[in-house]
Amino acid sequence: MNWKQLLSTKRFGQEEYHAHREDDRSEFQRDYDRLIFSSPFRRLQNKTQVFPLPGSVFVHNRLTHSLEVASVGRSLGVNVANRLKDRRNETPYFEEIGSIVSAACLAHDLGNPPFGHSGEKAIATYFSEGNGQMIRENYRFSDEEWKDLVCFEGNANAFRLLTHQFNGRRPGGFVLTYSTLASIVKYPYSSIYSDEKKQKFGFFESEKNDFERIANELGIQHSAAYPDRFVRYPLVYLVEAADDICYQIMDIEDAHKLKILTSEETIGLFLNFFDDGKRARRLETLKMVTDVNEQVAYLRSSVIGLLIDQCSEAFEKHEKAILDGTFDSSLIKKLPERSVEAYKTCSKTAVAKIYRSSEVLDVELSGYKIILTLLEHLVAAVLSPEKAYSQQLLMRIPEQYETTSSTVYGKIMSVLDYISGMTDIYALDLYRKITGMSIPGL
Repeated sequence: MNWKQLLSTKRFGQEEYHAHREDDRSEFQRDYDRLIFSSPFRRLQNKTQVFPLPGSVFVHNRLTHSLEVASVGRSLGVNVANRLKDRRNETPYFEEIGSIVSAACLAHDLGNPPFGHSGEKAIATYFSEGNGQMIRENYRFSDEEWKDLVCFEGNANAFRLLTHQFNGRRPGGFVLTYSTLASIVKYPYSSIYSDEKKQKFGFFESEKNDFERIANELGIQHSAAYPDRFVRYPLVYLVEAADDICYQIMDIEDAHKLKILTSEETIGLFLNFFDDGKRARRLETLKMVTDVNEQVAYLRSSVIGLLIDQCSEAFEKHEKAILDGTFDSSLIKKLPERSVEAYKTCSKTAVAKIYRSSEVLDVELSGYKIILTLLEHLVAAVLSPEKAYSQQLLMRIPEQYETTSSTVYGKIMSVLDYISGMTDIYALDLYRKITGMSIPGL
């Protein structure tokens, strides 16, 4: 792959209007602005990241997480562009890598349903273990279409949200540049080729041709090891690194605020990233403030700064393998040994003390039940629209969703579009009304 082809301002859905703009914003800055002012992005403020949405203590939601990932992503992109500019000084848009990565970071979680990753699991298990299994017995699906449902993936759903032409909307979805769209596809293959354990993939069968069009335009290669898969678009590694840095480090800080981790544990986890000299300097700085939250915030920012520099260095070091499509790791795994081990320690602590905490599990359990109930009612409604109750439910679904699609797969995807776009609060409210637990005016 080569940078001159990889960096393109062509917009998905408006290829015929591809032309030079007459204002000072770059096309990639336009992508960023378009995303940040969009309704799906605003709705992230009421979607769970890890912990329950804030009460007296503010923790991250999907919106604040995405903004922070975009900030780190911009720094990574700017660093990489500066490190490589002497080699690529004649490549158009090379100095815009930071803008492309930051825009993609804003969009990377747009496809996630309510209630964090438990929402993804609930949708997938409805079709693989729940009553949704019977749908395949009664209706015709291709293997690819059914795999989309039983392995439902927020990453693939983000690509669909950004590219699909919903009812009444313009072609091309968000009409983003090809480069920004390619940067969010972390797993560049369809569900039928996903790993049996991880079950990750980058686009549904309904958007397969759209991704192939983007890949062909940008010169993204097929994998030599897996000919049915594409290799990653190079900037995906920077988007992934920004996400890895933010969710791991910020989850530790949130856990400290919620008193799941002690101050000593949190400070120790962050200090693990530094050698003796840097650790001593940071300990001296900590003596200047007595507010423990400020101490933790200072160390958190120091760790993020360190990881940004090291990930940028790793990208530069492995650029050739990345462009050849032979790089088979995340940037985080290619950091110096001290950082890799410190990151692993944070991950182990997060699994043991954060992701299994009662606060997190309670949200996941509740979310699971809410999503399954909504699926049960709404899928039945789109498959039997002639029934009186179905007609009432269908009037609840906005017209942009294609509930009258000519295929059963299309009808079910319209339900998943609707549910995955909900905020936690909206999903809970609809669940209460459908189950009769909440009646307006009473």
